Formats: sequence, structure tokens, C-alpha cells
Amino acid sequence: MDVSCQFALYPLGEAELGPAIHAGLAALSARGLSVEPGPMSTLVRGPVDEVFAALAEAFKAAGGATVLVATVSNACPVP
Repeated sequence: MDVSCQFALYPLGEAELGPAIHAGLAALSARGLSVEPGPMSTLVRGPVDEVFAALAEAFKAAGGATVLVATVSNACPVP
């Protein structure tokens, strides 16, 4: 089953947010999933097991104190 996921990942207590966010996005891209970064959140699409595994990798890659907020749906259009 394919899913669409809108998520936001950000570090806490860091002066610079970019490094943690970019590390998380790199982890997602390394899995070959469709990743569409936006100004406030990112969309990722693909097989449900791959999307959840990629989210876990992105969370770990961000390092330190990190927040991950995600909405996953199997009913949203998947290109």
C-alpha cells in the first residue's frame, strides 16, 4: 500500500535549524522516495513500510533533541 505523508522535523534548543533538517531530508532522499520539501513541512510518498522506516531514519539523522510531527494517509492522491 502506498501512502502520502506530510511531516515537519525540527531540532529544539539549536541556534541553527538547517543542519538537522537537511540531515533528515538527506536520509529520506537516500531511500529513493518522492520527497517534496516545503517552507513549513515536507511531503513524502511511497510504500507504507518504506515511508515509516524513512521517517525513523530522518528522526535519528537529525540528532539531539528533535520534534517530528507527521500526518500519514493512504487515501490522499499518490502521483
